[in-house]
Amino acid sequence: MASVPSSVRRVVVDTDTGLDDAHSLMYLLAQPDVEIEAITTIYGNTPVEDSARNVRTVLRLADREDIPLHLGEAAPLEGEASIADFVHGTDGLGDRFERAELRVEDESAVDAIVRIAAENPGEVDLHPLGPLTNIARALERDPDLFVKYRSVVIMGGAGPYPAPGGATLTDANTANDRRAAEIVFGARNAGNVVMVGVNVTATAILDEHVLAVLRGKGTPWASFAGEVLDAYNDFYQYKWGRRISSAHDGLATVVLHRPEIVTGWIEGPVDYTPYGGSLATRIALTADGLPLVWGTPEGSTVRAVTSFDRTAFLRVFVDALSNGPAPRA
Repeated sequence: MASVPSSVRRVVVDTDTGLDDAHSLMYLLAQPDVEIEAITTIYGNTPVEDSARNVRTVLRLADREDIPLHLGEAAPLEGEASIADFVHGTDGLGDRFERAELRVEDESAVDAIVRIAAENPGEVDLHPLGPLTNIARALERDPDLFVKYRSVVIMGGAGPYPAPGGATLTDANTANDRRAAEIVFGARNAGNVVMVGVNVTATAILDEHVLAVLRGKGTPWASFAGEVLDAYNDFYQYKWGRRISSAHDGLATVVLHRPEIVTGWIEGPVDYTPYGGSLATRIALTADGLPLVWGTPEGSTVRAVTSFDRTAFLRVFVDALSNGPAPRA
């Protein structure tokens, strides 16, 4: 890929492209100061091949099929893959679109993640949006992988332990491959690994007004974004009794691109608690930032988002989904 200006944020996206992942890709493609170096795919919201087809569908819409697309792992390090078709539909995009054909690079996702870091130390951001299997495999190849990326912004985990009386939250990305999560959050880093957990992404609500805005634009780009949101609402309506949904991946992507929207952080090692048939992956501190009563586990320190500017998030995110891809230079 041709060289890009130093002011441009270069990103590798690792995604299990379901509905909210599609919005994340659209956000990045709409930014004039972002260059997607490569997209790597993983199972999760949908099987890995469907994830790749869904990426290709978004790239076709943006006229950016030049971006390299790499096929990743089809199952976790241990056990069988859990596919969230009850949320994202059988094809991962709500079964609403004529999707692009599957076409990927010969190089695997793991190879691409390792190579790009080695070739561009300190210059590229890694952005995992799905189960962490590809990233764990890459760390097995290069234990210093995270030191070579400028930042690693992960949609997954659940921030610190909740305040007394609060709910314990779990996320599908870490639950899908606990062993991979342990490898990723325990890996050597340069203080550059960020957890954007469900404790904050669940509050990044796209409400009825957002859908109306997208449908009112009348462009193929905004109409696609609106249809994706409407499909997501098919699932989320049973959570709150309204056709609204959480922009889980979308918030993580805006945090990557616009970290100034974050208003609260907590730092510490990560621990894991099976909970309700899933996995609570959390910073090993109380909501007040105090040590846990059973002590603090050993491991690398991770920064977790605890709060963000919702107004600023909605402004930039809805603008990207409304107005289309950035013009090419």
